[in-house]
Amino acid sequence: MAKSKKPKHIAIAGNIGAGKTTLTEMLSKHYKWIPNFEDVDHNPYLMDFYEDMPRWSFNLQVFF
Repeated sequence: MAKSKKPKHIAIAGNIGAGKTTLTEMLSKHYKWIPNFEDVDHNPYLMDFYEDMPRWSFNLQVFF
């Protein structure tokens, strides 16, 4: 049976500060994968979230 040439997608989820970016960078380096990171530059809640996490956590999760 021939190997599939279809691109694979692996999603890494977790809490802020859990090490998702570090794990993604390590896996992509080891397996020579191309990592894709979520666009945080256009997130309307991220800055508010870091300033007042209890107030903005729900909005941020719904946006994600």
